[in-house]
Amino acid sequence: MNDFAIFMDWAEFAVRWLHVVTAIAWIGSSFYFIALDLGLRKDAALPPGVHGEQWQVHGGGFYHIQKYLVAPERMPADLIWFKWESYSTWLSGFALLALVYYLGADLYLVDPNVLDIPVWQAVCLSLASLGLGWLIYDTICKSRFGDDNTRLMIGLYVILVVMAWGYTQVFSGRAALLHLGAFTATIMTANVFLVIMPNQRIVVADLIAGRVPDAKYGRIAKQRSTHNNYLTLPVVFLMLSNHYPLAFASEMNWLIASLVFLMGVTIRHWFNSHHAHKGNPHWTWAVTAILFVVIVWLSSTPMFRPAPEEAALPPGAERFAAAEGFAEVTDIVLGRCSMCHAAEPGWPGIHYAPKGVHLETGRQIALLAREIYLQAGVTHAMPPANLSYIEPAERAKIVEWYRAGAAG
Repeated sequence: MNDFAIFMDWAEFAVRWLHVVTAIAWIGSSFYFIALDLGLRKDAALPPGVHGEQWQVHGGGFYHIQKYLVAPERMPADLIWFKWESYSTWLSGFALLALVYYLGADLYLVDPNVLDIPVWQAVCLSLASLGLGWLIYDTICKSRFGDDNTRLMIGLYVILVVMAWGYTQVFSGRAALLHLGAFTATIMTANVFLVIMPNQRIVVADLIAGRVPDAKYGRIAKQRSTHNNYLTLPVVFLMLSNHYPLAFASEMNWLIASLVFLMGVTIRHWFNSHHAHKGNPHWTWAVTAILFVVIVWLSSTPMFRPAPEEAALPPGAERFAAAEGFAEVTDIVLGRCSMCHAAEPGWPGIHYAPKGVHLETGRQIALLAREIYLQAGVTHAMPPANLSYIEPAERAKIVEWYRAGAAG
């Protein structure tokens, strides 16, 4: 039991590492193919069925790439499918969601000040929202409303704004923004798994059977790929937001997230226009800068208050509050940590508690027992550079207290 916290921390690290690596692969290939598609050159001398071509140089070699608008006349002997980057990113992200937010729901997912619900209900709401989001999005895309791409993009944005607000009414601020990212990423991966790849398989099957593939499958896939293109940057922001309380702990966090989606559109519009040789609309950077300034201003609104001391502790935290040495560890934490980890930090230059972590009450310390054990007991990560001069004996007390609570 003593080693379980260390094992879980390394498990989170390993899955997070995998998630970041696969996300780099997916985002990189996605941006590459969007740029390639927009930058294709048309020439009358191109073979029949070829929509455009592009010459590229990389790594000391030259590449000649041609795109068929529908499909070539014959099925290539060696066809490379780009799909596992997307699937691996979503699967590792969902595993990380379960490890951090489902197993640590009392700390990261449920906030009694927002909505006091049992953990199982919060997890069910989380899962349901991800699945329902895809069903709503897919239905709208297939409806007459989705025939107009501009109208569809505006409708999708409205849905995202509503979800941003809705998540903040159910989960903690940190979990709300993370779930908005997961909601969006689920739509993106489902686009690949349930629309783009099946459409490509239909085209391949037609080729093998000697039939002429229907061009509509390519148009549908292109529409979904375009949506993924504009949603990528906001998703990355939302996934990183859990490290920055100014983003997730502000009472305007849902509005901040909504503006980030607009920033994703303005940034990608510049790159898409540039790659398509349609000019360089520099006004998009000015709009992006204005949106970012507004976000910074919104982040200075009042922060969410921590749960009151009288709120009941979850069963897991109760063990640590009752464990031998709790009073002594509370004094250590209050003396060495709370000058920064407070609603109103006293350390010069720190205006908000790092990562939104408050350590001013016994309840907060009991709730964060695992983090205190890992950050200030097993390792010397906290305080940074040992600025508050925590003694080795005090770190030993933290380890002894945590292990007593874990064993209990």
